Amino acid sequence: MKKLLVLTLFFTTYLACKQAEKPAYGTSEWKEYLGGPERNHFSPLTQVNRENVQQLQVAWEYHTGDSGQMQCNPIIVDGVMYGMTATTRPFAVDAATGKEIWKGKSEGPDSYSSSRGVVYWEDGDDKRILYTSGPWLYELDARTGKPLTLVGDSGRISLKAGLGSTAGDKMVISNTPGTIFGDLIIMPLRVSEGTDAPPGNIQAFNIKTGKLAWVFHTIPHVGEEGYETWPPGTYKNLSGVGAANNWSGMSVDRKRGIIFVPTGSAAYDFYGGNRKGANLFANCLLALDAKTGKRIWHFQFVHHDILDRDPPAPPNLITVTRGGKMIDAVAQITKQGYVFVFNRETGEPLFPVKETPVPQSDIPGEAAWPTQPIPEKPAPYARQYLKEHDINPYAANRDSLIALLKETRSEGPFTPLSEKGTIIFPGLDGGGEWGGAAADPEGIIYINSNEMAWRISLGPDKSKEQNVSMTPGESVYVTNCTSCHGTARKGNPSSGYPSLVNIGSRRKRESVQAVVSHGKGMMPAFPKLSKDEMQSLVGFLFGDEQVARVPSEPGVDNAIKTEQQISYAISGYSKFLDRDGLPAVSPPWGTLNAINLNTGEYVWKIPYGEIPALKDKGPDAKGAESYGGPVITASCLLFIAGTKDQYFRAFDKLNGKLLWQTQLPAASFATPATYEVKGKQYIVMACGGTKLGAKGGDSYIAFTLPAP
Repeated sequence: MKKLLVLTLFFTTYLACKQAEKPAYGTSEWKEYLGGPERNHFSPLTQVNRENVQQLQVAWEYHTGDSGQMQCNPIIVDGVMYGMTATTRPFAVDAATGKEIWKGKSEGPDSYSSSRGVVYWEDGDDKRILYTSGPWLYELDARTGKPLTLVGDSGRISLKAGLGSTAGDKMVISNTPGTIFGDLIIMPLRVSEGTDAPPGNIQAFNIKTGKLAWVFHTIPHVGEEGYETWPPGTYKNLSGVGAANNWSGMSVDRKRGIIFVPTGSAAYDFYGGNRKGANLFANCLLALDAKTGKRIWHFQFVHHDILDRDPPAPPNLITVTRGGKMIDAVAQITKQGYVFVFNRETGEPLFPVKETPVPQSDIPGEAAWPTQPIPEKPAPYARQYLKEHDINPYAANRDSLIALLKETRSEGPFTPLSEKGTIIFPGLDGGGEWGGAAADPEGIIYINSNEMAWRISLGPDKSKEQNVSMTPGESVYVTNCTSCHGTARKGNPSSGYPSLVNIGSRRKRESVQAVVSHGKGMMPAFPKLSKDEMQSLVGFLFGDEQVARVPSEPGVDNAIKTEQQISYAISGYSKFLDRDGLPAVSPPWGTLNAINLNTGEYVWKIPYGEIPALKDKGPDAKGAESYGGPVITASCLLFIAGTKDQYFRAFDKLNGKLLWQTQLPAASFATPATYEVKGKQYIVMACGGTKLGAKGGDSYIAFTLPAP
């Protein structure tokens, strides 16, 4: 019976693809982030198909002028492509030629962080581009790029407007484009993941006026549902607890007026002794009334998260068939490798979800939740357990990796952090990632998954004490920087944390100050540092801090206690790698998955990407980390880049067969976009490189078929 269902689906989809491959050159744009409000990365275009995809060639290349990581999924409206540069400068180019129309200015001193795109809004002849830089949402005239100074505060809107007085000078930015509903834009937020995080309230702004329209409290106030799942008064942000923010973006059902919002972890991410309880509405999928922000339903994916297991991408709005009936559904991928599928209106799971007992914490003061929800279908698209036989067979130091694994906690996907170290598998950067999943009208979802493990440990919080034998700069470094860059400042470059040794030979002092103040890429901002603290820290890093060390005095306790209400913090934080910087786990290290959400069964699963250094190891040494998601077309093609090897690839969505690949000028860690202008289909992507140690780039490159 199962085989019959699979064959029926295959032939139904095959016939749909063959029908779609007939010429259909109607206008088709990529008007919104990830292709539309459903966030399905799907295009109805068919000009490029399985028979001619190998003929694709470069149509144009646009150089932004500022090299560096770009995560932008550009949008295309009325023959114009809008995107963001590596330093958060918005721009517009002719989508058929790549010729620049306008370019805005960067609002940050260096760059605040990578941007995943812009928002287009129109009302008659009023056409606007909205984008973020730092703690502000900006509005521009879409035709000229000029600021709309009559909106908000001279053309900008504060992203802190609905966060309350506790937001103060805390880091608040947004990497991901907002979501439009009528004249409202509902905004994602990225904030600190530490004890200095503000509450991550969901905010809607009126586009025409810039005024705050509504706020949903993700950490409930007195009298609001979920208040009892936190210690009393947590929402006041006085005990070092904040966030539960949406950072990954949202999807919207405009017909029903429902916006679907995945929320992040409560902060501090890795220790919850000061926030005992289930912690609603952190780690949830919220279905909110898009007009008012009122909660319709919710589902919590992780209770009392202490592993940073928040949803990594916007949910997909799909339609599935169940018992001969069409059901409008919403599907959410997760970092753990699960897909949860719900009835869009009621929140009822469409596959059984079981509250499953999970390992408990051995950290004093912590109270891990005893069970976590795990869907019975589909099966996880990423491995869940790491045992001795799973250690990389190609690793030269395999024995030492096995020894390290044996002395580390590794009991499955919800193993709490420990002082002796814990394996997080899949790791913090996957299974699913921020690029999100693609979905087609047949109810099949396509996910690129990372199979990377991390090793993280907790220890007594160093920010609770300042050793007076340190210089002020060293003390600031130990408190804020060692968890990523290490006590010796050597970092972990393969994990994205660069060495800071001899930083003065590679960076100017002003550049380092800007990155510390405003953040960049994976680096969070530290706006809380005072001018003196910043000067001391940079002096320490550059080796010219002008403060003598003060020796400790016999009989004097050098630990100066603070009022910080958290007793444990990260003491070790890195990917689980072999001595050559390769994954410590066995291959595949990355996969591409097609899952039929009508049945919960896999259509196909293949390794995705290659690690060049392992090409001579044979066909089993496959897969690589990928960032950015796939794009699906009605002609049964799947386009995806996202790997360090710089390749852009096209697959047959029916069976996962590779049909075409080409090497890009720099790796594209972003989701492509496809569109049509004047009867010609294009596929475009941002090629900024930089991530995973890849070389940098500054271009957007578009492909098309040769002229007939």
